[in-house]
Amino acid sequence: MNMLLMFRCSCGQLVAQHTSIPPKDEGAPLVQLEPAERWSALKHTQTSPTDAYGILEFQGGGLINKAMYIRVSYDSKPDSLLHLMVKDWQLELPTLLISIHGGLQNFDLPPKLKQVFGKGLIKAAVTTGAWIFTGGVSTGVIRHVGDALKDHSSKSRGKVCAIGIAPWGIVENKEDLVGRDVTRSYQTMSNPLSKLSVLNGSHSHFILSDNGTSGKYGAEVRLRRQLEKHIALQKINTRLGQGVPVVCLIVEGGPNVITIVLESLREEPPVPVVVCDGSGRASDILSFAHRYCEEDGVVSDSVKDQLLVTIQKTFNYSRGQAQQLFLMVMECMKKRALITVFRMGSEGQQDIEMSILTALLKGTNASASDQLSLALAWNRVDIARSQIFVYGHHWPVSSLISPADRPKSPAAQRPAAGGAAGKGKARGKKGKGSKAKPEPPEETDPRKLELLSWVNSLEQAMMDALVLDRVDFVKLLIENGVNIHHFLTIPRLEELYNTKLGPANTLHFVVRDVKKGNLPPDYQITLIDIGLVLELLMGGAYRCNYTRKTFRTLYNNLYGLKRPKALKLLGMEDDEPRPKGKGKKNKKKEEEVDIDVDDPEVSRFQYPFHELMVWAVLMKRQKMALFLWQRGEEAMAKALVACKLYKAMAHESSQSELVDDIYQDLENNSKEFGQLAYELLDQSYKHDEQVAMKLLTYELKNWSNSTCLKLAVAAKHRDFIAHTCSQMLLTDMWMGCLRMGKSNSLKVILGIVFPPAILLLDFRLGDEASHHSSKDSEDVKAKDDDKSNKDAVSNVDSMSRKGDEEENQKTHRKRIPIGRKIYEFYNAPFTKFWFNTISYLVYLMLYNYIILVKMERWPSLQEWIVISYIITLGLEKVRQILMSEPGKLKQKINVWLEDYWNITDLVAIWVFLLGLLLRLQNHPYMGYGRVIYCVDIIFWYIRVLDIFGVNKYLGPYVMMIGKMMIDMLYFVVIMLVVLMSFGVARQAILHPDEEPTWRLARNIFYMPYWMIYGEVFADSIDLYAMEINPPCGDNMYDEDGKKLPPCIPGAWLTPAIMACYLLVANILLVNLLIAVFNNTFFEVKSISNQVWKFQRYQLIMTFHDRPILPPPLIVFPHIYIVLKRLCCRCQRRPEGEHDDRERRLQLVLNAEELKSLHEFEEQCVEEYFREKDDEKQSSNNERIRVTSERVENMFMRLEEVNEREHSMKASLQTVDLRLSQLEEFSGRMINAVEKLAGVDRAELVRSHSRASSMCDPTSLLRHGSVNSADGYSLYRYQLDHEDRTSMTGDLDGPDKKVQLSPERRGGEGGGAAGRTPHHSKKVPGSRPGFPGIFLHGVCMFSLCMRGFSPGTPASSHSPKIC
Repeated sequence: MNMLLMFRCSCGQLVAQHTSIPPKDEGAPLVQLEPAERWSALKHTQTSPTDAYGILEFQGGGLINKAMYIRVSYDSKPDSLLHLMVKDWQLELPTLLISIHGGLQNFDLPPKLKQVFGKGLIKAAVTTGAWIFTGGVSTGVIRHVGDALKDHSSKSRGKVCAIGIAPWGIVENKEDLVGRDVTRSYQTMSNPLSKLSVLNGSHSHFILSDNGTSGKYGAEVRLRRQLEKHIALQKINTRLGQGVPVVCLIVEGGPNVITIVLESLREEPPVPVVVCDGSGRASDILSFAHRYCEEDGVVSDSVKDQLLVTIQKTFNYSRGQAQQLFLMVMECMKKRALITVFRMGSEGQQDIEMSILTALLKGTNASASDQLSLALAWNRVDIARSQIFVYGHHWPVSSLISPADRPKSPAAQRPAAGGAAGKGKARGKKGKGSKAKPEPPEETDPRKLELLSWVNSLEQAMMDALVLDRVDFVKLLIENGVNIHHFLTIPRLEELYNTKLGPANTLHFVVRDVKKGNLPPDYQITLIDIGLVLELLMGGAYRCNYTRKTFRTLYNNLYGLKRPKALKLLGMEDDEPRPKGKGKKNKKKEEEVDIDVDDPEVSRFQYPFHELMVWAVLMKRQKMALFLWQRGEEAMAKALVACKLYKAMAHESSQSELVDDIYQDLENNSKEFGQLAYELLDQSYKHDEQVAMKLLTYELKNWSNSTCLKLAVAAKHRDFIAHTCSQMLLTDMWMGCLRMGKSNSLKVILGIVFPPAILLLDFRLGDEASHHSSKDSEDVKAKDDDKSNKDAVSNVDSMSRKGDEEENQKTHRKRIPIGRKIYEFYNAPFTKFWFNTISYLVYLMLYNYIILVKMERWPSLQEWIVISYIITLGLEKVRQILMSEPGKLKQKINVWLEDYWNITDLVAIWVFLLGLLLRLQNHPYMGYGRVIYCVDIIFWYIRVLDIFGVNKYLGPYVMMIGKMMIDMLYFVVIMLVVLMSFGVARQAILHPDEEPTWRLARNIFYMPYWMIYGEVFADSIDLYAMEINPPCGDNMYDEDGKKLPPCIPGAWLTPAIMACYLLVANILLVNLLIAVFNNTFFEVKSISNQVWKFQRYQLIMTFHDRPILPPPLIVFPHIYIVLKRLCCRCQRRPEGEHDDRERRLQLVLNAEELKSLHEFEEQCVEEYFREKDDEKQSSNNERIRVTSERVENMFMRLEEVNEREHSMKASLQTVDLRLSQLEEFSGRMINAVEKLAGVDRAELVRSHSRASSMCDPTSLLRHGSVNSADGYSLYRYQLDHEDRTSMTGDLDGPDKKVQLSPERRGGEGGGAAGRTPHHSKKVPGSRPGFPGIFLHGVCMFSLCMRGFSPGTPASSHSPKIC
């Protein structure tokens, strides 16, 4: 019985190692293995729940690599395994599966091949998001894969998903892995005497397949194949219909690898195979056959013979076995197109990852559109450019198709992704139901159908690239024929806004704020919602095109019938209720008739790149936004809009208390676009000053009829406003028609005080007329509105020119009428500013007078002037609100209140009017009114600070005061806490018997507050320590015999508490506030110039729009404006005509001028990026990078040269050695012939010349591949002294024979692995004591030698092979 237990079972274990498994049925007998029965895993093993899964910690080296593992049955279902990998292991589905097969026994790769293989494999996995399947154990090809993974993990944080599928029975120390959901340390040092293998520590996951065997491979084969098939059925992406592509990568390997290749090629669909040439054995055989076989997989007889001999030598096979393996190789070659051979150094194959990806594209026989989808899923634009768009612009482009032949958008043909499906169907029905024209006949021309199909594929790929945020693919598709004007439609843009893919964004939160309520989970964002979001983020008077009446009408006509029902299902109502009444219905019907629903151009956009860039910004896709910004028109305006949107989104995120990283990212994106706008303006200004000024002031019809200057102010882009070009424009506007010179302020003040001095001033009129004077002259010449506007466009940049000749100036002076001079003087904003300032100072003087002197019962003349000034100023504020740009009154008021000085004016005016009402009452109330007058003058004096903003030096200080006030408000809260803590404690201790009065609250703050400023109230520090305070005591009497009052308990605590309070308040908090003020000062001081220039814009625009006369005379311009409006209403002038007069610093260009301006801007953008590229190329970092690449390339080439040098040396040594051996053999033959002939040997020896040199017989070893560059093998030889083959011969007798010693047999691994020692035999019949004659190392009838790696073919002229 004991001897029976020592027998080894067919499962690989000893019988004694078997664990007894009770049968499932108690009455059933145990399954016994009959002597003649073959062991089967299905019959002789029993499954049980896995008892080994968790995390492995690989020990060894500086870093501890962790990997997840699980032990599973060999027949586990692949869907369960995939569910485990995706759900429990949290792996993302791959876009590519690389299955690596090769030799299981250790072998060495050439150093360069190993480097190229490792880098290419990792690059393919990282760039495409691929999974790598290997055998898992650290032997053979898996060891080389593990080295590549280890090198990548040490240089990069990103981890490649490498999954090892190994048999459980072959794993070393597998007993340590047993445990449920455990973390086990695993030692990677293997036992050299053990047949088991350790797991490779560079993998990220392990699936250990168990079929009950121990020490045997094969348990993982079926499981791995089924898992690969199941993964291939999964979809890469919800948008892409492609399954996960699988590729088989072959490195070295034995006969079983050829079987794996054949099975992969026979799969349905077949799996492409990539063979790594030069790695040895099976790989070299396959690559050799692939090189020399025909297209149909047939090889010539000579190649067949070489292959058969190579197979025999490589695998140590017999002729029959080699014939069977050769037939399998030929079966593989029948599908030659599915096999890609990577030959290092071949043209077009610099990296193995390109071979892997191109094999997948070519091997699947997919269409160009499917290949494009694969490249898009891998995010490999280089593959798409080199393998798909190989014809460049010769691919069919959308411009070749007429608009009538173009296909309808995919959004209308198929349900959109996500929740847009219903909407897409509704729109399709709408288009069919409302058709007014007969449908065009279906296209039957195959050429046009092919073009239509390709255009559809390109547009679908463009949609996928935008959704998946593939910037390089968007660029590639635009370069290769995608017409963006034809591509972008309303349904597609809405689908882009509703996508859930791509980077995280905050758009949903902003839409929720706009809608002012919680949105359903499946709520579909419409373009009207986006319009409301843009208006919220842009702020001010911005009006988005999506919310305008024309777009709403178009949107409702196209998609409006189904929309109310959809919203009703979502529990919401439409933004705009349907109009009631017959008149409104008829009007809407008329509008619907005017729109051709079937016309595809209706749902497209004039500037599609504008819409896409706004989409990218709102979706927080910065790289995509930057790319789209470069395309299309109005680059400067787009950059400023993106800057403002990002800044507003950052503000919204900070208000919503989102993560700080989101706020910081949005701020950085805003700064990046702001810098682009500034540098583009600088580039334009250097190129042409006049056109650059046009760029700042021309009307942007697509951006709420705004200008670049207004957008920069809205984005608070100080650097943009502070640019020389912007400041020249503002200075010209500030001076109006007055010619700039020295002492401008004094001249203007003199002209205001002494009007005849106006005639002595210089003006710029006539040909030099500014934009503003040309617009004001429209009032005189109403018919020449358009002409004056065009003149303004052409002359807007000449305002800052000072190089006119004196003669021209004199002629202009003579031509200018006196009335025109007076009008232009008072109409200049600079004059208005000084006129209003003088008026304001006079008003303040009168105000001081009425509150400093005795107030009479009824207002005096001075007081009436002050009252009239304030009332007319209030009317001016009302005019500013009503004539502001926003459309709705509420929005007008909100925009007006954004300026803090307007809030100050509002408070001051209302306080004064309240005081006036009380002042007109009888005596008690009149006094209250006078007090309110006195308080109100504080506001009016603070208002003087606004006047200082025009000064270059005082302006920044005003801003500093504002910022410091905000800082102080936060500080006051902290100070209040400290003050309250001391004040309440002090009051409660010193005054325990207080009655509840309001004076109590005053006493809490009174003394502690003044202590902050140094008033410590010394007599109250300690009530009983000072002589001035009366003594106290219980049952004590003074000198007069009077009883002293009792002492207040705890009064001695007050000085101690006061000392702590003064230390914190006076020393800590006050100095902290000073430090905060100091920081604010230096922040503003560093940008004081930009701050002043930015504030200057608002001041200039304010006085540009003001009437000529100041308060209280401003009432006359108000009356004029009202009458003028009434006249315009009566005449019903065309819409937009009166808007031209109200436009501020805004130019209206015709189509030709706009086109030329856009071309100029595009040239500036191109030149800007060209300069950036040149700067980048000349930067130190780029030079270092290029130099390092060149050095690495030179190093690789030097390695090749060194390797060739060594091979040439080895070849020369081989030739030299063979020549010496030939001489030695010939000498022995001569000796034999000599003895046969009876000739004296000594004489022959004397005449024989030993001219050849003997080579050191140290080594003969072969290196190289079967299919090197010349089709033959490159040999290196090494002959070890112990491994010499010998030949002995008996030279006695006439029938001499030469007998070869038995050949050395390699191990199962072949090659350089597993060599066994060889023994030389003597020739039979040799006499004892006679050493015999040996032939060392070489067979003279062959070009190969024993001791070579198996698989070496002989040359074409060799008669036989050893």
